Amino acid sequence: MDVDKVEAELYGLKPGDFVAARDAYVAEARKAKDPAAAKAIAALRRPALAAWVANLLACRRPEEVRQFLVLGETLREAHRMLDAEQLRTASRQRHQLVATLARTAAALAGEAGQPVSDTVLSEVEQTLQGVLAHADVAELWAKGRLAKVPEAAVDFAAVAPEVAPVRVAAPVEQSTPKERPARAAALIEQPMSKQKPAHAATPATQPTPKPKEKPSRAEEQRLRDLERARTAVAEADADVVRHERELGEAHQAQRAAAAKAKEVAEQVRRLEHELQEARQAELDQDAAAAKAGAEAKAAERALERARRLAERARREVERLERQAG
Repeated sequence: MDVDKVEAELYGLKPGDFVAARDAYVAEARKAKDPAAAKAIAALRRPALAAWVANLLACRRPEEVRQFLVLGETLREAHRMLDAEQLRTASRQRHQLVATLARTAAALAGEAGQPVSDTVLSEVEQTLQGVLAHADVAELWAKGRLAKVPEAAVDFAAVAPEVAPVRVAAPVEQSTPKERPARAAALIEQPMSKQKPAHAATPATQPTPKPKEKPSRAEEQRLRDLERARTAVAEADADVVRHERELGEAHQAQRAAAAKAKEVAEQVRRLEHELQEARQAELDQDAAAAKAGAEAKAAERALERARRLAERARREVERLERQAG
């Protein structure tokens, strides 16, 4: 059994369909005497809804994914090198870009028949922030295999300045750290659909850039404080957008409820009128039935009188016949 193919199929299913399909493949592998495949498939975990939505984006928007992964590499490099200029350039638009991609992912999920709540949308944004901050998360996401929402990435804390590698000359086929700020700015300041692949190529004759002096502890702390402040501003802006959307949805729900209430009230009035007419018809029918009953009794009495008169007349005829005989 091709485990990779099965894994790709399972993570493409909605989370609610995952477990049943996985267990069916496990049973199939065991029936085929393939214990290794059965064990590998059984170890797969159902993705959280937000992780599934992020995976859907990775599968449906490969060009945006490629560019987003490049941006993640650039940001992680900037944090490792504590490149202040590059950090300022990248951080200004990072949160806006993440929010835009998260809304795109939510729209794709809606098209797939899986509505996304505001809570899940926030978790999708957290997942994309994790993709930017963590290379292992980025690798799983690129394959569409994320199973859980990564922990919130604040200020790229996973990248410790103390363990930053020594800056060296870049290989011929890769962009140099000096070129990355411009590449990051190009990636984050133009629409994802218009971004072009980042081309490498540092000529072999280009001089090796001089390593920057390591910033002081005070400078490092200032950069971290600045990034946290920008993160707080971006999160506050996102909250404003979210609350505005919720307010709009609430107004729309209010209008829909008012229209429904008016419709129901009209239906109640119509039914009350029909009920009143039905009760009047019932009264009319009762009166007609009572009148018919009285007429029937009168007819019965008249019939009885007629029978008595007829009997009396018959007897008189018989008496007269006997006298005549």
